[in-house]
Amino acid sequence: MNKIYALIMAVLTVLSIVGCNGAYSTPIKAKKLQDVQIFTSKNEDKKITTKTIEDAFDSLGLSVPGNNDMNKPFKTRFGKVHYKIYNLAMYVNNDITYKIIKKYPKFGALTPLTMSIWQDKEGNMNISTLTIHAMSRATGVPMDNPDLIAYNTLIKKALQKAMPNGQFKALNYTVKFPNKSFAIDMTAQVDKDIPAEDFIEDFEAEFEGELEPLGFLLPNYTNIQEEIFDDHEYHAYDFFHTYSICKFDIIYPVSKLHPEAGAWAPCSFYLYKKKDEKVMHMGFLGVDNWITTLNITDQKSVKPLKEAEKMIVNILKEMTGQ
Repeated sequence: MNKIYALIMAVLTVLSIVGCNGAYSTPIKAKKLQDVQIFTSKNEDKKITTKTIEDAFDSLGLSVPGNNDMNKPFKTRFGKVHYKIYNLAMYVNNDITYKIIKKYPKFGALTPLTMSIWQDKEGNMNISTLTIHAMSRATGVPMDNPDLIAYNTLIKKALQKAMPNGQFKALNYTVKFPNKSFAIDMTAQVDKDIPAEDFIEDFEAEFEGELEPLGFLLPNYTNIQEEIFDDHEYHAYDFFHTYSICKFDIIYPVSKLHPEAGAWAPCSFYLYKKKDEKVMHMGFLGVDNWITTLNITDQKSVKPLKEAEKMIVNILKEMTGQ
């Protein structure tokens, strides 16, 4: 018995020494939670372009409805550009989106998803996208949702195919409110005596008419009902639409210090009405998502973000009598 006891004590002593002086003496530093990820690759031979990236995404089922060269309007409007290449693109997988949005309609705020593509000063190509945490936090879809996980996996596969020698950058941003969505959600009564298709046609015409004179652009419009739901014989809605909304005066100053902000822009604004309801639901992700996840502190970036959000909210309040 004494020999067994002595053996146990000897083992514990050795483990204690290893614990103090060996591989376990320094705790493994956990990676900081991030909402935006940057995938980067060297590109000396210039074979990686915004078009090859689009093709890689499309080949894996992530269709790209828009891949916009922002430098052309930036050069015209502001006289200079920050990067040799800077694109804002949108991408979507209709089958996965259907599965998610059927249960979580607020995922319309990320339909389509967005990314920025740019060449940095060292000549590397970069793509910024949202992490699974961002997609979950911002829209309320649980992180362990299998369809959200599948979407996240597909995005990473597309990044790897687009840039086979790429890798994720180590970022050190602080996600200041890891459990807050910053979603801006509103509702509006729908006149039951007006056909739903007439109501939404008039509403959207007025909405577009209010936005465009203020400098807002609508680079993409998605009729989710027709483009996604109808393909799955799902008819629970009278309508479900999303707009991609952008403003040069916002993304230009922000992109100078934070080109990765394109993971949040253009923002998606959704409108939907279920057949069994008398209200229309609307929403988009507030600009605090940008500010609190990318460490944006300079007023040249913060001020236009806040002003643009206020403009959109005021338009919607005026249109809905709120």
